[in-house]
Amino acid sequence: MAIRVVLGEDSVVVREGIIRMLDRSEDIEVVATAADADTLRAAVAEHAPDVVLTDIRMPPTGTDEGIRIAADLRAQAPAVGVVVLSSHIEPTYALALFDGGSARRAYLLKDRLRDSTELTRAIREVAGGGSHVDPVVIDALVTARARREGSPLRELTDREREILALIAQGLSNAAIADALVVTKRAVERHVNAIFLKLGLRDSQDVSRRVKAALVYLADEPA
Repeated sequence: MAIRVVLGEDSVVVREGIIRMLDRSEDIEVVATAADADTLRAAVAEHAPDVVLTDIRMPPTGTDEGIRIAADLRAQAPAVGVVVLSSHIEPTYALALFDGGSARRAYLLKDRLRDSTELTRAIREVAGGGSHVDPVVIDALVTARARREGSPLRELTDREREILALIAQGLSNAAIADALVVTKRAVERHVNAIFLKLGLRDSQDVSRRVKAALVYLADEPA
């Protein structure tokens, strides 16, 4: 069965572009669209989608409607995945999106929509219970954090920084091993070293790993 998506986006041009993009995927179906938060909420209630794809900022306030809708769905319909689109790298919003866990949540930059691969990947991952953070966001946070005076990220090796970015994207140790073509045991050693150097408690729970990595990279208290 196709993954049923409700799309929230106030720009007609962007909305139609996303619809055309997703129409190329046989396993993804856009069942409703909305141009503002109230209409989006109504569409979600009516269609009970598998995934809500929404801009962060929509009418009526143009601030954080997408994040608030994601928070409401976590409480009211936890089985519904949410993919949030942003025009800029906004660590505070990324952290708010993953508050309470990263399961069924994704954060993407709109610039990445030129290639449908990243968007469809995120939709499929959240529909399956996983999570996804735009690699561009992670790279920017890692780079900015590493430049700060006294940052523990300076103590990480290039390989450890690479693995930290993959952890923040929600990948398991096994998935990281596959991506880097190394053994799972090698990844586990790197992960232990990373969390030791950063003063973070390691956990096999993906949600906690993602949240810990994002909190640290955004330089906000856990």
